[in-house]
Amino acid sequence: DFLNNSQGIQTGAQTDLIQKLLYEIIRVKELITYYDSIPNGAGQLGSSILNELVTEAYNSLVNYDTVLMKKYYDLLLNCD
Repeated sequence: DFLNNSQGIQTGAQTDLIQKLLYEIIRVKELITYYDSIPNGAGQLGSSILNELVTEAYNSLVNYDTVLMKKYYDLLLNCD
């Protein structure tokens, strides 16, 4: 019983991480749209960096790599 409970707690934490990472991906995609809208291509560098982070974060979700999910969550959390 104890082992089943601890696995349930871990799964819950992973589910929270997935939800938080998805939220950050959506938020940063909105930032990318903002950077893309800056006139004269002034936001292109920022946009390309953020695009790369979003792509890698998405890949960590697809591969269900929780270590990378946590890493990209932390990185995306600090994007502004």
